[in-house]
Amino acid sequence: MKLEEESMVPTIDWKPDKASDVPVYVQIVAYIREKIATGDWPVKSRLPTQRALAEAFGVNRSTVVTALDELKAEGLIEAVVGSGTVVSNNTWSLLASAPPPDWLSYVQAGDHPPNQPTIQAINRHEHDPQIIRLGTGELSPELLPSAGMAEIMGRLGGQVAQLGYSEPKGLKSLRQAISAHLRTRGIDAPPASILVVSGALQALQLISLGILRQGSAILLERPSYLYSLPVFQSSRMRLTGVPLDGEGIRPDALARLKQAHQAALLYTIPSFHNPTGTLMSEKRRQQVMAVCERERLPVLEDDVYGELWLDEPGPPPLKALDPNGLVLYVGSLSKSLSPGLRIGWIVGPEPVVERLADVKMQTDYGASALSQQVAAEWLSSGLYQRHLQAVRETLRARRACACESLRRWFADLAEWREPQGGFYIWLRLRRSVSMRTLFSRALAEGILLNPGYIYDGTDHCHLRLSYAYADEQQMERALHRLSRLIREMA
Repeated sequence: MKLEEESMVPTIDWKPDKASDVPVYVQIVAYIREKIATGDWPVKSRLPTQRALAEAFGVNRSTVVTALDELKAEGLIEAVVGSGTVVSNNTWSLLASAPPPDWLSYVQAGDHPPNQPTIQAINRHEHDPQIIRLGTGELSPELLPSAGMAEIMGRLGGQVAQLGYSEPKGLKSLRQAISAHLRTRGIDAPPASILVVSGALQALQLISLGILRQGSAILLERPSYLYSLPVFQSSRMRLTGVPLDGEGIRPDALARLKQAHQAALLYTIPSFHNPTGTLMSEKRRQQVMAVCERERLPVLEDDVYGELWLDEPGPPPLKALDPNGLVLYVGSLSKSLSPGLRIGWIVGPEPVVERLADVKMQTDYGASALSQQVAAEWLSSGLYQRHLQAVRETLRARRACACESLRRWFADLAEWREPQGGFYIWLRLRRSVSMRTLFSRALAEGILLNPGYIYDGTDHCHLRLSYAYADEQQMERALHRLSRLIREMA
């Protein structure tokens, strides 16, 4: 219930004009009245607290009280015990005899579950330029190849020929370029066995819709990025966590849990795991593949971080160890090149790829043809490999800065392992603090965290730190502030 209540509270991105001749409280009344009239704030939705409204509008609490009293007098809002102030009518319902549509009942009846409140808060605040994003899982804007993208666009120039829909599996030129690129990773995948998707997340959605039965059990590392997404849960899938150690997912537990739950699929991030940063060893990969072959357990390999090694190339992907077509392989350019392109791919047996392509055509009629042409040029021109080298160099420097700051401010507060690649440091706090309170207090100080409980609901001691987004000065400043907060709370 708490999740639903928090999702009903509207967001505010407006402030009154204090230089106007119109009194501030009158402007606030007009703003809220319009939100209610247009249906943006539907009947039964809960208003933010008076204090939160005052902060959002940048006014005194007494001004908010005056505005709310007028709206109550108009019959638009009312105080409800246990729920705060809620929208009770809109301007049309006050004039009409029929009650207004109860849009919140529609929202709550939808099959797709809402995000956790913490994730909703992260999504809301990630675009605030005043916030230091200490956990964000993407490259910072200065690491995105603006000059290279301009060069690619210039090369394409008047050669852009594909402005309509592409074929179901994606542009053939892009699938050929992906096929050639995957051979450098040890994966032999002809273009016919590749489906272009709009990022790795869509790959998961298509798989949950296209080839898995509702109610299937999915095995995955615990903690895992997947726990922070309702993508499989919305299709009634059951997520079953498999423990991790320093070498990756444990194969002994994998076999036992597969049999106990009659699992349909293993979802794994073997290279620079999200959120722990773990790199599955080559020996462990062979053990995992042996278990899956013996148990006839298909594997969904998420390899979006695999090329972001920092010290030396990691072991070959699981798909490179797969002579029998057991592995569905997911890759993407979002983490390494540009999240805005929305280009990823699925590699698998042709009948599976054909099925997923059919589902994709029913969903969005194909990824952006323009983005596909740009991606094909990046992969086939050699620019992508040069870009990767530059990104690795910068990430190495940022990782060193993050680890040095942790040694300076967290030596007695936490423990961590230096990752060999990817974006993430999995920080384990030694002192007991409320992670939800820490998240809120850090946000109040301009620091956005990714607490461990969004990746494992039972985790109360970890933070996912990313050195890919905040620059070195921001990282140092944010970690210093964070250490002070933790000491105060502990």
